[in-house]
Amino acid sequence: MTNPNNKLSPRKKQALETRKKLLIAGREAFLESGFQKATISQIIKKANTGYGTAYVYFKNKDELFMIVMEDLMDKFYEVAEFPFKPTTRDEAYELISKQVGLFLKLAVDERDMMKVVKEAIGVSPEIDEKWYMIRERFINRISVDIRFAQANSLAKQHLDPSLVARGWFYSNEMFMWELVNNESKYSIEDIIVNLTNIYTSGLYK
Repeated sequence: MTNPNNKLSPRKKQALETRKKLLIAGREAFLESGFQKATISQIIKKANTGYGTAYVYFKNKDELFMIVMEDLMDKFYEVAEFPFKPTTRDEAYELISKQVGLFLKLAVDERDMMKVVKEAIGVSPEIDEKWYMIRERFINRISVDIRFAQANSLAKQHLDPSLVARGWFYSNEMFMWELVNNESKYSIEDIIVNLTNIYTSGLYK
């Protein structure tokens, strides 16, 4: 398969490489210092680039962080994008349980970066807005799965897919943050079982 970067001019290749270095350095700086204490100067030093170079690619620290956050969230979205075409209630349960488990375990695996995300959401209006958009993306994807289940007579027809999807995501999000912050009184396995049972019992016939 042809690498599209091979068609770029040397200057554009260099620009892409510099941007990548800044993002990698940014992630390292945020993990080391947290969102508030990390600085553009720190990131530039780690990336070994000129001071003004960072501002060619990013308006400020918040914008750089949002891209780092999006890259992280893409891992979660891969879980949300798993094919969902069950033919029975039991099959739906298994698929949903698997997704919940992967979602929560990924949050635990990425605990350090997720803590930085939580911190950034609390102090940056721009990142808070970005998090809202990320949530909406997940909720919309869940809605698609609910509509599929309804169209195939697996789920209750009178329930609003968007409302159910919103409640389902918020439940997962709440437990996700508890696990990330080591605040959960329950094992991840118990959370998966109980969440999935509540969801499928309420939605599926």
